[in-house]
Amino acid sequence: MYGSGLRLMETVRLRIKDIDFDYGALRIWQSKGGKNRVVTLAKELYPALQQQISLVRIIHQQDLNTQFYSGVSLPDRLALKYPEAPKSFEWQFLFPAQRLSQYGFMQGWYRHHIHETSLQKMIRKAASKTAIGKRLSCHTLRHSFATHLLESGSDIRTVQEQLGHSDVKTTQIYTHVIDRGASGVKSPLSHLML
Repeated sequence: MYGSGLRLMETVRLRIKDIDFDYGALRIWQSKGGKNRVVTLAKELYPALQQQISLVRIIHQQDLNTQFYSGVSLPDRLALKYPEAPKSFEWQFLFPAQRLSQYGFMQGWYRHHIHETSLQKMIRKAASKTAIGKRLSCHTLRHSFATHLLESGSDIRTVQEQLGHSDVKTTQIYTHVIDRGASGVKSPLSHLML
């Protein structure tokens, strides 16, 4: 979340196909306000993401061998246009739920993404093991991403695009730091990993 400035729901809804290691980016679909965007992906996260993808591949293989497995949930139009997509690996969630579930109106078993409260609990647990001493939430990570981008010289419009804000006024809450001008987008996580 910190490495790309993602919202909580953007994080849990990430699918394997949304990760572009070659371009160093994540594709965010139908975010707040129904907008799509491309955000930076810190190269320091590649090993952890590749490990997570390997785990998802194992889960996916097990699911494919489960009787009545129907895949992952997709937006209605996509499910109609690509009927095989729910079972294809690239459409699997990066952070899958622990169990298969059923939907009231749909037949079969589906693998959904983890619930947002699960991620919130993980963040709180990780924060409690640090010496930060302040309350830390998923949104704190997003806020820190924006603040650190500005501190490292990114311009306000770039930060606006990375965060997916419609109006630059929303992004200006982060300008309590010194604006040092544009220098391209580099994830603030990259600076921490030096």
